[in-house]
Amino acid sequence: MKKGVSFLVTVALIALVSSLASADDPSPLQDTCVAIDEPNDAVFVNGKFCKNPNLTMAEDFFSPGLDKPGNTSNQVGSNVTTVNVDKIKGLNTLGISIVRIDYEPYGENPPHTHPRATEILTVLEGTLYVGFVTSNPENRLISKVLNKGDVFVFPIGLIHFQFNVGHTNAVAIAGLNSQNPGVITIAKAVFGSNPPINPDVLTKAFQLDKNVVDYLQSRFA
Repeated sequence: MKKGVSFLVTVALIALVSSLASADDPSPLQDTCVAIDEPNDAVFVNGKFCKNPNLTMAEDFFSPGLDKPGNTSNQVGSNVTTVNVDKIKGLNTLGISIVRIDYEPYGENPPHTHPRATEILTVLEGTLYVGFVTSNPENRLISKVLNKGDVFVFPIGLIHFQFNVGHTNAVAIAGLNSQNPGVITIAKAVFGSNPPINPDVLTKAFQLDKNVVDYLQSRFA
């Protein structure tokens, strides 16, 4: 292999590895890296200011209240209680978080994505219809009805949902492999963006009458 070609191949491989490495949370380089807003008494690790490990305490790794139901009195009839790095500073660099999801009868966690995490969900109470849609061009729906004790996985970045098909409240716990998975609720993002997307764009994209688009944007504003 010529020297110039070899160099280009090496650069390409480095770029590929770098892109793969950046697709997940950074790996920890020490036992703890408790996130801290003020850099006083902090060390700079993994691109973040972290509390001096000698000053860490149990409270940095603790959050109460996941046993308490969330308020489902809203338009979708569900509530997501998130425990991520904002709630537990000790999750910084550990690449994991957890949520509790409460559903009233026929409530749903509407179609959404997590741009930075795969999700694994366990039903604690009730019956849920869940699913995700694969990427273009197939856009295949993969769905299942889950009962108490059942587990289902939603791959990273794919649109997914949960719907309570039972007559009683339902509860689920989900783990995600990011300290801050992020969430994009599809309807809210598309019809409730700030500032609003030009209705002509949405009219053509969704093949809807402009009056329907105007109505949907007013609902999510």
